[in-house]
Amino acid sequence: MNNEQVEKSKSVLGNDTVDMLHKVHQDALWILENLGVGCKQPEIQKAFQRLEAEGLAVVYEDRVYVMSPLVERCLSKVPKISDFFVPLNSFFIGGTAPYIYDDDTGQGGTMPTAEHVAEIAKIAEKSNIIGGMGRGVKLKDEVEQMGIMVEHCSKPLYFAVTSDAALARATEIYKTRKDIMIVFCVTRPPLQVNENFSEHFVKVAKAGLPLFISAMPMGGISAPYCYNGVLAMTHAEVLFGICTAQLLNPGNICVHAGFPTIADPRIEYNPNYGLISHNYLNILMSHLNLMLDIPTFQSGGTTHEEHPTERAYKDARMGRALWLKYGFHMMRHSFSFLRYLIDFSIGKLEQATQNAAEVTPDDAPEVEVALYDERGMESIKRIGIGMYMDDSLTTANLGKIFVD
Repeated sequence: MNNEQVEKSKSVLGNDTVDMLHKVHQDALWILENLGVGCKQPEIQKAFQRLEAEGLAVVYEDRVYVMSPLVERCLSKVPKISDFFVPLNSFFIGGTAPYIYDDDTGQGGTMPTAEHVAEIAKIAEKSNIIGGMGRGVKLKDEVEQMGIMVEHCSKPLYFAVTSDAALARATEIYKTRKDIMIVFCVTRPPLQVNENFSEHFVKVAKAGLPLFISAMPMGGISAPYCYNGVLAMTHAEVLFGICTAQLLNPGNICVHAGFPTIADPRIEYNPNYGLISHNYLNILMSHLNLMLDIPTFQSGGTTHEEHPTERAYKDARMGRALWLKYGFHMMRHSFSFLRYLIDFSIGKLEQATQNAAEVTPDDAPEVEVALYDERGMESIKRIGIGMYMDDSLTTANLGKIFVD
């Protein structure tokens, strides 16, 4: 732990919440040791099998069980925040929407073009508020999209690699500029390697490119419906990705991009990214990683509005104020996304970026202090890798937490 950061976190979150985060880390270690992560990818399995004789890992029936000493060893190899190329408190244009919102007609669902990507990159480049950018929207051609982003934005970038051609282009870019990250959801909840991407995750790790490792368990669906429960599941999945990367290439840059998410029962248990509690949950994830002194990248500042309404802009201001109040490393999904992160509004990006300059920490709403709920781990031990919608903790907490 970074003791200086622990004291900073205590000063803004309170001692009890920081104690909760320490327990979340221990709970995540328990999850990796006792529930493990389903994995069929041969090279990942072999990386852990080599450590079975030392008692550091077990691979059994396509499931990898990671012992706590191995996690701590791998975390010690990850370059620290002070060595990373993005400063603290950096807001990114991030995420990947499948569609562009047509600001002229007020309709979503437009397929993005290269011109859209170039426009987004130019906005990122000229704005002092924006610290860097992810793709924003997804083009079919990954290589083309990388080239457009590099051409128009000199700030830190992240993009996906799902082909050998994309890996070759990313490696080429990395030779000339070291401020890029390759994004992977290497796991999918609950506790299962996403085999669609695992092969290229291995290739990227071996190539030594910085890895942006995301995971998004959803409280009430694939994780317990309490702060520490969903944080522990998210943390465990990302720690597995970090350990895998460090075994394949010790010392490789890894970003903990855990994205804990909330199922909202009022909207048929879909995710609600506009909640105050969504921002606070991700702030907590950020602070745990800050205390562990590993680069960290969370989600906040977005909305549940389908259109760029005044409420959508209010949600963006609220999220930004909370993140400024508590402090963080990197934050994505701010500025431009609409409901479910499906549509990307360039008009909202421009307006929210202008609004952001006026937001201060004093604008943040009050949040209820997050304390450790013993029932979170009780649920994990009871449900394991099952579904949590009918879990007694979910039904007990409906309307009491995560809803505002």
